[in-house]
Amino acid sequence: MQRALELARQGVGLTAPNPHVGAVVLDKQGQLAGEGFHTYDGLKHAEILAMEQAGGRARGGTLYLNLEPCSHQGRTAPCADAVIKAGIATVVAAMRDPNPQVSGRGFDKLQGAGIDVVEAVLRSEARKLNDWFAKYIRTKTPFVTLKAGMTLDGKIAPPAQVSLGPTAMGAAAAGSGWITSEEARAHAQTLRHANDAIMVGVGTIVADDPLLTDRSGLSRRKPLLRVILDSQLRLPLTSRVVASAQNDVLVICSMAEERRRQELEARGVQVEQVTLAPISISAPRSKKVKQMPVRRRTGTGKPIVEESRTSGDGRPDLRQVMRRLGELEITSVLIEGGALVNWAALAADVVDKIFLYYAPKILAGSGSVPFAAGGGFHQLSEAAQVKDIALHRFGIDFAVEGYIHDPYEETNVHRAN
Repeated sequence: MQRALELARQGVGLTAPNPHVGAVVLDKQGQLAGEGFHTYDGLKHAEILAMEQAGGRARGGTLYLNLEPCSHQGRTAPCADAVIKAGIATVVAAMRDPNPQVSGRGFDKLQGAGIDVVEAVLRSEARKLNDWFAKYIRTKTPFVTLKAGMTLDGKIAPPAQVSLGPTAMGAAAAGSGWITSEEARAHAQTLRHANDAIMVGVGTIVADDPLLTDRSGLSRRKPLLRVILDSQLRLPLTSRVVASAQNDVLVICSMAEERRRQELEARGVQVEQVTLAPISISAPRSKKVKQMPVRRRTGTGKPIVEESRTSGDGRPDLRQVMRRLGELEITSVLIEGGALVNWAALAADVVDKIFLYYAPKILAGSGSVPFAAGGGFHQLSEAAQVKDIALHRFGIDFAVEGYIHDPYEETNVHRAN
């Protein structure tokens, strides 16, 4: 099963909107007979590839795979039928398919044909690998990861200094280097690779002019969609994201001036207008308090007003944004915003998972930029609760990974809808 999971991981960036699946076939003697992993463009599912490689040795053998074989007709014929036809004697699967069309039905079909089925081997690892798929297939909205790099005291940038690229793993003062280590920043690129889209606020573009590309060096099926929250289309036409746009930049606005829209679209930038935020996100929902925008300075000394969103201030509704991205078949989104975008995402309750990198540094001071700036949750009972926490080391840094919402729980379906 560990090998099946290793194979499945080779499909990261290549399978969406389908899940990551790896399969291993052992013959009657327990010897490796075949293996395979799924890619969307390759069409064939992992178990089909593994059984084709095994040929006649599959008969009477054992099939290991990290996800239940499908039992319905999709782009391909049901895999459960192929497993039965190949004469497999035992199927060992890590988890059931979270797809409501499949869940349990594949196992039922196999058992009905006399095949022994063993479930839940390395289940937790398998669920984590396809957490994004579980959310998307059940809600048709993307799985959202909030990522940031910061100091031990939760600062993502020093005060009144130009950032060298907070979206690329921790802002830093000009000439002073990055907050996070090279190892942490390299790992952050693998997170970009694993997602369909990256999202930032226009304030980050204006201040830092990042490219927002996948620089992992790994193959991916489709370009990383660069999503920019820009309520009034302030995105500079001279920015690097615009200059490099090839229909892989999507600007989300709430008020689109037609001439500006045409200028962006002429440069290969897609522009979508969504409804306004219905409630305040800078204060508890029982209160509607005007949120003053946070200002920080560029290298020219001019203050940059980052995006904020409160009731009636014209900002896009992040829940509506996620629903629209789901309609565009974006299955997963990595948010790499500044302090106000981070708070907006948390307050709108669209974040499913966090991945926060910490460097062994302390900035202190009230002027340094916090991880999330806004009204904040006013009661501990309202705070975002992070569960299933895992810790990781990257050089001298460490990272906290955890879930705010379990994508496999039924309550997550109701929340997304």
